[in-house]
Amino acid sequence: MDEQALLGLNPNADSDFRQRALAYFEQLKISPDAWQVCAEALAQRTYSDDHIKFFCFQVLEHQVKYKYSELTTVQQQLIRETLVSWLQAQMLNPQPEKTFIRNKAAQVFALLFVTEYLTKWPKFFFDILSVVDLNPRGVDLYLRILMAIDSELVDRDVVHTSEEARRNTLIKDTMREQCIPNLVESWYQILQNYQYTNSEVTCQCLEVVGAYVSWIDLSLIANDRFINMLLGHMSIEVLREEACDCLFEIVNKGMDPVDKMKLVESLCQVLQSAGFFSIDREEDVDFLARFSKLVNGMGQSLIVSWTKLIKNGDIKNAQEALQAIETKVALMLQLLIHEDDDISSNIIGFCYDYLHILKQLTVLSDQQKANVEAIMLAVMKKLTYDEEYNFENEGEDEAMFVEYRKQLKLLLDRLAQVSPELLLASVRRVFSSTLQNWQTTRFMEVEVAIRLLYMLAEALPVSHGAHFSGDVSKASALQDMMRTLVTSGVSSYQHTSVTLEFFETVVRYEKFFTVEPQHIPCVLMAFLDHRGLRHSSAKVRSRTAYLFSRFVKSLNKQMNPFIEDILNRIQDLLELSPPENGYQSLLSSDDQLFIYETAGVLIVNSEYPAERKQALMRNLLTPLMEKFKILLEKLMLAQDEERQASLADCLNHAVGFASRTSKAFSNKQTVKQCGCSEVYLDCLQTFLPALSCPLQKDILRSGVRTFLHRMIICLEEEVLPFIPSASEHMLKDCEAKDLQEFIPLINQITAKFKIQVSPFLQQMFMPLLHAIFEVLLRPAEENDQSAALEKQMLRRSYFAFLQTVTGSGMSEVIANQGAENVERVLVTVIQGAVEYPDPIAQKTCFIILSKLVELWGGKDGPVGFADFVYKHIVPACFLAPLKQTFDLADAQTVLALSECAVTLKTIHLKRGPECVQYLQQEYLPSLQVAPEIIQEFCQALQQPDAKVFKNYLKVFFQRAKP
Repeated sequence: MDEQALLGLNPNADSDFRQRALAYFEQLKISPDAWQVCAEALAQRTYSDDHIKFFCFQVLEHQVKYKYSELTTVQQQLIRETLVSWLQAQMLNPQPEKTFIRNKAAQVFALLFVTEYLTKWPKFFFDILSVVDLNPRGVDLYLRILMAIDSELVDRDVVHTSEEARRNTLIKDTMREQCIPNLVESWYQILQNYQYTNSEVTCQCLEVVGAYVSWIDLSLIANDRFINMLLGHMSIEVLREEACDCLFEIVNKGMDPVDKMKLVESLCQVLQSAGFFSIDREEDVDFLARFSKLVNGMGQSLIVSWTKLIKNGDIKNAQEALQAIETKVALMLQLLIHEDDDISSNIIGFCYDYLHILKQLTVLSDQQKANVEAIMLAVMKKLTYDEEYNFENEGEDEAMFVEYRKQLKLLLDRLAQVSPELLLASVRRVFSSTLQNWQTTRFMEVEVAIRLLYMLAEALPVSHGAHFSGDVSKASALQDMMRTLVTSGVSSYQHTSVTLEFFETVVRYEKFFTVEPQHIPCVLMAFLDHRGLRHSSAKVRSRTAYLFSRFVKSLNKQMNPFIEDILNRIQDLLELSPPENGYQSLLSSDDQLFIYETAGVLIVNSEYPAERKQALMRNLLTPLMEKFKILLEKLMLAQDEERQASLADCLNHAVGFASRTSKAFSNKQTVKQCGCSEVYLDCLQTFLPALSCPLQKDILRSGVRTFLHRMIICLEEEVLPFIPSASEHMLKDCEAKDLQEFIPLINQITAKFKIQVSPFLQQMFMPLLHAIFEVLLRPAEENDQSAALEKQMLRRSYFAFLQTVTGSGMSEVIANQGAENVERVLVTVIQGAVEYPDPIAQKTCFIILSKLVELWGGKDGPVGFADFVYKHIVPACFLAPLKQTFDLADAQTVLALSECAVTLKTIHLKRGPECVQYLQQEYLPSLQVAPEIIQEFCQALQQPDAKVFKNYLKVFFQRAKP
């Protein structure tokens, strides 16, 4: 072996050595006999360095996994002998190998097992067991090998080919016949031998039993001697968690519903009499979390049995199963209410499924009603935050509690399906008593009371939030709670969680304010003062900005009396904060977007006359325009790149804010009615000069582009005079990403204005194409993934542009570019259809081709186009699907093939019998297609139903491809 290269295996070696070791590993993997050197090194224990031993196993692993079939019988025998002699040596080693080496060795054993067990090594387990006997080191390796074999055969996370899956099934069948009883016996011996002396080996063995129980005969394990031993382990502290998991796997095994019920019941009786159901006496939360999982498994197994029995009409046994389920509910409730959330979380599945049963029963007994109420109280209690929750800096524990709360929400929703009246009454009781004394109540109780009201909105669903009409008792209960919420003064509670819950709930039940509009002013004040947008917490301010915009939008009809007041109060929040004054504004620029949108909505939906709306909109936008001009001048002069970036950011925010105000308009009509067209045209004239700024182009262009998109909707043809110069600037020295984002703007204009913009499009068509081709032809590194992806996306955008032009009836834009350019464009479309393995682009290309054939393919089409159809378009329809990369099992590719079929149908439609004759006599024979298939193809093409031909074409290419 290359000793120098082996030095690089040490994790502390420098990078040159490490590189050399990696290269050496690759070299050994390819070498036909290097594995023998490694095998010898392992068998003769040549090296003491752990990393070299691991390395030798890796080389062997590669040999067994990928090149085993190339070895001679003698060489295969050598690998077997090497592994067995290595195993024998482990019995005598003064020190056991490191865990990572034992695991790797087990993997190699397992790979060899799946390769050889059915053919050359049927006595695999007997050979291993005869070596290890009951030696603790040997047993450890034996159990690791069994776990590695299980993951090769059964692991759901490993993707197996159908061939491997068949082989694995055969191996398991053979093992069941030949050796499983012996393996089970060996596990029993190991457990019996080591249960009191070697907890590590015992736990490993329990894990093996748990893994294998899912696919072996259950009676081998679910019998008195095994179960009694497992129950004994449940009382040994170091074993009981593993024993619990093992019992869980036994209970989870699929089996006949009546047998399963008997198994679970007998297990429960033993556990109960051994005192395991007395949860309150148990202090070990890790064990209780496993025990909770076990109880959950037992409960869910009984429910599955009940469901099957009901389905089979076996009412007597179903009744027994239900009885068995009911007797577990008290234990389930104890676990659900446990203060440790992991213990509680593990039982939620049983709880959820139990409620599902109750939902199906026509009448509930008093006990079942009491159970529902107990679950409800448990959920309410468990939803509560604990003292340790860190609201300012949420970490992993907090994230876990948020997830746990989501699980509880599902329980609450299920409770609502079982007994909506009970849920409403319980929430009302908790809510009313808490809010009566909110000043003296702890924050978590106040938060959960409001939270429950919030959750009712989804638990008791109605259409379009109409909670306050319809069912009178429900509507009045919710109305009472909402009235209490907004009049109690709880919005002043000094804790962010309560404040946020208040605003979330007010917005969720906005329909309440159409029923009782007298409460709007006090809620608006809460939004606008220190409780909301001016709260000391940035998190509260940010969320409130979003909620405030939702509140105003949904109640815009009720806002008229307050508009001027609101606009005055939010004035300072609209300040564009330039980078240089160091002034820390209350809201981030993202939050300010919501405030601008709200201001726009208030003005546009007000009942003011148009002049007043125009004046208010001017007041809103003029400060932005003025700041924009000053900042743009500063940017032109800025030297420092960091300062340039922060000025460009600020300019971009200004454009973004102006864009956002326009969201209040749905179309040009509303802009005109409000007299606001002029203000926005002024904005356009202010913002467009930023396009010619040579600094920070990306960010400035992107902002102005977005504004233009909005203005095309709001101002329609009034925008058109600005488009040519804007386009010219945006096409100057651009990158793939710029073009990709510019093309949708041109597509929007083309699709919207069609013939109106034909002269402009004709003029900018070739400059745009030149810019695109220039970027696409730029050389890139061979394995630069992101450059390749950018080019792919640009290619798609380019074809989307051609599709928009042809699809908007504007083919003359292409036709008027001169014969040479037209041909160049058409050739790119053919290339797109055939050469690039991108089904999305291929589909678009075929759509363009069928459109052009439809427009130009008739007798009066442009000179030479008919030739182009036969020389290029028809071949493209065959060459693309025949490519190996054209995967007919892929959904996107099938869509591309469908458009390919449309193209061929369109050619036939426009050229008639001439097309059929060309396919029959010239093109298809040139592809060596058999005459009878040519006949069949042409018949399918001439079918009037296009769908018939689409289906045929798929079959045609499936047959044609090897």
